[in-house]
Amino acid sequence: MKNEKVTLVPLMSEDREQFITDNQWAFKYGALMEFGKRDDHLDSDGEIISRKTIERSIDAQNSETYRIMFEGRVVGGVVLMIDKKTHHNHLDLLFVAPEEHGKGIGYGAWQAVEALHPETEVWETFTPYFEKRNIHFYINKCGFHAVEFFCEHHLFKSEQTEENNNDPSDTFFRFEKVMK
Repeated sequence: MKNEKVTLVPLMSEDREQFITDNQWAFKYGALMEFGKRDDHLDSDGEIISRKTIERSIDAQNSETYRIMFEGRVVGGVVLMIDKKTHHNHLDLLFVAPEEHGKGIGYGAWQAVEALHPETEVWETFTPYFEKRNIHFYINKCGFHAVEFFCEHHLFKSEQTEENNNDPSDTFFRFEKVMK
């Protein structure tokens, strides 16, 4: 069932800072719920997802950034990477404010994303292994399939950055949803 009360609104430059802090809180909330204050997944600034990672996502060449609206209120956000040539698109970030969980907002936002890009052949996204809510959401709600698990035995092969140095303790899933 489509949640018609959920809409996506392009991120305005004046809302950028709030988008970043809202995103960080949503990710930190998930880790704190799973691990409590002993969480060793936080970076040196006490965040699960760094400001640099979020900014890199928002500022990427093919990115589209939206605020998730529900009943006229900002309740989350989404960043998409759209490849107009291959139609293999990437859900870079999707978050809903923790106090809004369980209302169908995430699923409504995902339906809005799919409606925005009906040309998509494959969607891809990643989530940390400990985010059970996310894993349930992507597989059981949105129809993604887990296609890869990154851990100490299978490291992520990408550009090395100071932030992503293939730390063997970084464990996460890669999901795909084939549309066509």
